Parts: sequence; C-alpha cells; structure tokens
Amino acid sequence: MAAQFGRRLRAGAATTAAAALAVAALSASQAPGVTVDDSGRRTAGDAQSTPDADPPAESATGNSPYYTDLPPLNTPSPTPTIGSPAARGAAEAGIPATVLDAYKQAAASLRASKPGCNLPWELLAAIGKVESGQARGGRVNSAGDTLSPILGPQLNGNGFANISDTDGGVYDGDSSYDRAVGPMQFIPSTWSWAGRDGNGDGEKNPNNIYDAALAAGHYLCRYGWDLSTETDLSSAILSYNNSQDYLNLVLSWLEYYRKGTHEVPDGTGTLPRDRSDTGNGGASTSPSPTPPRTPGTTSPSPKPPANNDGGSGSPSPKPPSESPSDPNTPDPTPTDTVDRLEDAGTADLTAMAGDTFIQKISTRAETEDGEAVGKVRIRFTITGDTDATFTGGENVATVATNASGVAVAPALKAGEKTGDFTVRATVVGRTVGAVNYTATVTERVASALTRTSATALTCPAGGEFAEQVEVKATYRGEAADKVAATATLIKSVLDPTENDKGPYFKDANGKTVRTLTGLKTDGNGLLKLPKLYADDTTGTFLLRIDTAGGATLTVMLTVEKAAATSSPSPSASPSA
Repeated sequence: MAAQFGRRLRAGAATTAAAALAVAALSASQAPGVTVDDSGRRTAGDAQSTPDADPPAESATGNSPYYTDLPPLNTPSPTPTIGSPAARGAAEAGIPATVLDAYKQAAASLRASKPGCNLPWELLAAIGKVESGQARGGRVNSAGDTLSPILGPQLNGNGFANISDTDGGVYDGDSSYDRAVGPMQFIPSTWSWAGRDGNGDGEKNPNNIYDAALAAGHYLCRYGWDLSTETDLSSAILSYNNSQDYLNLVLSWLEYYRKGTHEVPDGTGTLPRDRSDTGNGGASTSPSPTPPRTPGTTSPSPKPPANNDGGSGSPSPKPPSESPSDPNTPDPTPTDTVDRLEDAGTADLTAMAGDTFIQKISTRAETEDGEAVGKVRIRFTITGDTDATFTGGENVATVATNASGVAVAPALKAGEKTGDFTVRATVVGRTVGAVNYTATVTERVASALTRTSATALTCPAGGEFAEQVEVKATYRGEAADKVAATATLIKSVLDPTENDKGPYFKDANGKTVRTLTGLKTDGNGLLKLPKLYADDTTGTFLLRIDTAGGATLTVMLTVEKAAATSSPSPSASPSA
C-alpha cells in the first residue's frame, strides 16, 4: 500500500480521500496500546511483543516508533487559497529556521568530507519529519538545543526492541533500557560512536539539532553508499529504521521537500498527528481498521475498554498458561542468551599503510553450553593511536551474527600511522567479556627502483649536472606511493659511507649536502631528486638511493675535466 501511495504522490493525481485510505491502511497495520509520556512521545502501555523485536545490525533508532503522517498530495510550490485542500501543503512545506539551517549545514559538511555520498539535505529533513516532526515543530533555541527532551519509548521488548541500558541513563535518563533520543532519534549505543559536534561547541549532544543532523548524515553515508542511486539510498534509509513502511514514508517526504520548501519561525512548524505505535496519534483505537472518512467530516472515536493492565487500547486475549509465570514478561531474546564471545578464527591482521587489510575479523557469540547464537548485534570498535578505519571511513561497525553465531566485521583500511591498534568486539545490549584483536600497520615499502631515463649523467668539474635524477618505486609491479627514501653520494660499492668529495646537493642555504633524508615518492611512485653539482674532483662517483622495504638503486655519475680555455695570442714585436 505504501508503494502505491508513493506512486500517487509522484503522479500528483490522487484525491484527498485516497490519501485518507492510505493513512487508514498504514495506521491499521501498527500496534495499539500506547500512552503519552512527559516528553511528548508515545510509550508502550499494554502493547504486545512482536516477533523479531530485536533491531537489525544497523538501526540508528533501534527501530523505535515514528510519525506516519503522509505528505499532502499537492506540491508545495503553488500558493494555496484560503479554505482549499492545498492550504495544509503550504504549512507542511515550512521547516523551522534553525532546523532547516542544521540540515543544510550538515549536507554541506558531507559534500566536503564525503562527496561521493551525494547526501541531499532534503533527506535529512524527511527523516527529521518522520522521527520527531522537525524537533516538534522547531522547539529549539538558537544554538539548536531542544527546549525539552525528545525521548522514544523504553525499548524493553514489550512491543518494541529489547535493548538493555548502554549509557547509564546519560542520554536518555533511563538506567534500565535504552530509548531513542533527540530530534533524529538516535539510541544511546549508536550515538556513542555516530555522534558528531555539528555546532562547534565541543560537545556531541543528541538533543542538539546541529549535532544530530550531522551525525545522521555521517550515518547515512557510511560504507561508501552513493545516495544518488536507488539501491544505496534504500539501504541507507532502512539502516536508520528497518521497515518497508518507513522506507516508503521517508521517500515520500524526500520527494515532497524536493519540490519546494520554505523557512518558518522556530516553534511554528506543523506538528504531526499519527504514529506507528498508536495508529492515529494517540486517539483511542478500535479492534477493527478505521474506515476512511469523507474529507471535511468527523466521526467519534469510541473509548476502548481498559485492558488488564489499566492502559487503553483493545484487550488482547492471553493464551492459557500451564505455569504461574508473569504473562507480561517477554521471552528471552537471542541477546539475553549470550554467555561469551570467542574469536572465530581471525588470521593475523597486518597491512601496509594505506592498504586494505586482506584478513577480516570474525567473532562468534555462544551460550553457556557453547551453542551458537544468531541474530545478535556485535559492535566492532577501533581503539588506540591510529587513523585506521573500517571501509566507509568509520571507526565503529555493528554486524549481526549469522546462523552459525558468527559476525564478520567490515574490512579494515590502514591509515598512514604505523604500529599496532586494537579492534574490540562487544555484544550490543549485554555485558559480556569483550574480544580484543591486535592489528598492525607497517610502513609503505617498495620492492624495486628504476630510473625513468637512460641518459648518462655527466658534468664538467666545477659545474652542474644538466639532468636531475628521477626514479620510480614499485611494489609487486604496482607504483609504490608515499614510500620513504634516502639518497647518499657514497664512496664505493664496498664502502657505502658518505663521500667527502665529488658531486653534491645544496641545502636551502646553498651549503654542500651529500645525504638527503625524509624523501618520499609521490602518488605515482616517482621521486625526483634536487639538482646535482660537482666540485673540482674528476672521476666516476656513485649515488645510492634506498627505500623502505629494501629496494636500492645505485646511479653512476661522471665528472669530467673542464674544457681548457684558449688564451689570446701574444702581440707581434715592433719592427726595428
């Protein structure tokens, strides 16, 4: 149904009644039984547990509830007339000023840092609309902080995912279970690695729209996704909240905002009404789907009977129980059964600076009896003094275990810092011992050096060589870039110490230098040495170039005797 209304939006030919049908169908598919908390979002009252409640490996929000309001069927571009159905369209196209600025700043930052992602700011606006109604209609201060916390329901497995507390209540004020936090609704365990400082105040605050928007942008752009392609765009949105209805809804708002938006004052944005966890935004629900209403009419909503827990919503029949166990206690999730993590046969992790590690990290989740546990989220975190990342540029990755209980981390990409660093594997939502993996980055090396020219290098005594020495470094047949090198004018093949006569280089002050250090090949593996000069000593001399990895090249230099200058012939003697 969601895909159908998406097509109608694009065609622009649907009626308001058709939109009401879409809303009713979408709302009817959601779980009833929620109440409104002090933070303005709905929380689970008597909602029943659903299968596969645990969020997938990638979920910024922990698959928390979201607003299901559909975009108006009209485009936001035309100016509406008073009383026309288009009036709501103009209001919906308005985005609070500070919120809009945060989206645009975040998109601009991503264009600079990850240009291949092609993140449109309208995508951030679409997600912000669905997640928090643009920070509750723009209830933020000038710095971007929300005027009051925006919290999702307690993710306790009762109708939602089961995610035990991961932040000690620092972000969400809940020390028992995690909750989605802020205008972009990050769960604390995701914010701990995805959080960004978007307003330059030195803090990463999920309740700040600038920080949250920038974090959402980086989250959507990880793994090298190109959001200008349909496949990557869908993957990124589903990783934010793993629901096909959510994907269709965000895409609808994305297209709507692309057609035109305008800025409205903070605090005056349109507030959403319908939610995925209540069906119709907090109004009472009935056991059967609500029939579509004719636009402009209203119908009373009967008050539902109270359930056994005292909450509102339709009562759910409870199966007979053979034991006096608490019927409200959710069944253990796979995460609850994990007793330990084990290395699943990871090979030695070594790569040269700038290269991708061939080996990947594998971790296995096991029960106390050693049985494999599937569908468990394993977080891999890079720690230590390193600039290594996972593919996509992030230093944290979360992967679900397969049926064999094994999670394989994305490939590691070595940076320029050499030495050891650690990758730590932990279970998301459960405290068990971590598994640490040591990875090593070695310096860039070359296996061969060759001159780029075959011209003999000769120079008259006291002169300068006409051609500069240029070499190319390769490693396994490929250009070896950024490889460290030294160049020394040596005494002989048997005595590679620095010569004290013959050809020489000049330093910045014009002084004689016969050893050059700190050299590096360029991106094509090329290294061009400074100009060489000769003193008055003639003969054959050697220039030795050494690179990291052991590649060496010896170049012959010849200094010839300077050509004799002719003296003027003596004058003729005067005649007697």
